[in-house]
Amino acid sequence: MKEQKLSKPPPSLNRMRTFEIFVQNGFSELELASVTTTLQIANQIRTEPLFKWQFVSDKPGLVKGSSGVLVRAAPAIENHGLADWMVVIGSEKPATDVWLKRARYMQRQGLMTILLSGAATAYIKATKITDGAVTTHWRDSSILHETGYYPRLTSRFSEKSRGVITAAGSGSTAELLIGIIAEFMSPHEVAELGSHMLIHTIRRSTTEQPKHMADNTNLFDDRISQALSLMENAIEEPLSVRELTQKMGLSQRQLERIFNAVFEMSPARFYRKLRAKRALVLLDETQISLADVACATGFTSAGTLSKAFRDTFGETPSEMRTRKKTKLLDYVVDS
Repeated sequence: MKEQKLSKPPPSLNRMRTFEIFVQNGFSELELASVTTTLQIANQIRTEPLFKWQFVSDKPGLVKGSSGVLVRAAPAIENHGLADWMVVIGSEKPATDVWLKRARYMQRQGLMTILLSGAATAYIKATKITDGAVTTHWRDSSILHETGYYPRLTSRFSEKSRGVITAAGSGSTAELLIGIIAEFMSPHEVAELGSHMLIHTIRRSTTEQPKHMADNTNLFDDRISQALSLMENAIEEPLSVRELTQKMGLSQRQLERIFNAVFEMSPARFYRKLRAKRALVLLDETQISLADVACATGFTSAGTLSKAFRDTFGETPSEMRTRKKTKLLDYVVDS
């Protein structure tokens, strides 16, 4: 019996795969590093490098990240020099003008666009798609649900619809990239890549995002995790301390003692601070009224929200909004 030779994969599978990494001022350095590091290590694992990438931007030259990191980017021309994938890194104030047109052109060419966190949020707002599913970072999802109707929005790590992948980004970016390039690598190479990056379990795209502190089960004992879960799932209609203790099967004194030991504050104060932090997100990222923010975060009035907000952050919501006026123009108006 003759020995069978293993057939080589088609040459098309071995060709160089290209990524265009789109950055804008205020980009997430974590997401950028996750993309480039994943591709770099994947190339090191393979006998021949398979992936290459370049940085592009709507404002070419030096682009500054949210923490001050500088990246030199080439100009992104609407329908010229397309890569196999365009990855749009999330940023503080994403402008969709250039990359959204580019993404639509890539769709027509059968090429893939990957939108991370803030970029995914901007896309969801701009397109309001009615078929397929979309997702973004859970922090932005909560704002979207408060300010509009987005029936196709999920809380999974990533979704694919019409040639566009929307994703939570942040710490899940590396796993998303591994999932994308896995079809061009052998199973043992994918396993080696995960091991090299110290990823114990590569989570699937359908995994629900960990939204709450209580999801970090290694940080707290079971009683604290249960209390946090109850609080975080009842922001709009907060539970009383008595209701918390009844649901947990503890006395109020026991709960007070546990919270003082871990957080150095009472459960009621911790809960109020938690809701004030959720209010901060809505106040900072939206223009909804103070009364509506109070209602969405379980405060009986704008006045009670203002007091809790000042106790937590040292200023009232109105003072905070005045200090952080919305920038409507991206240029200077000459006087």
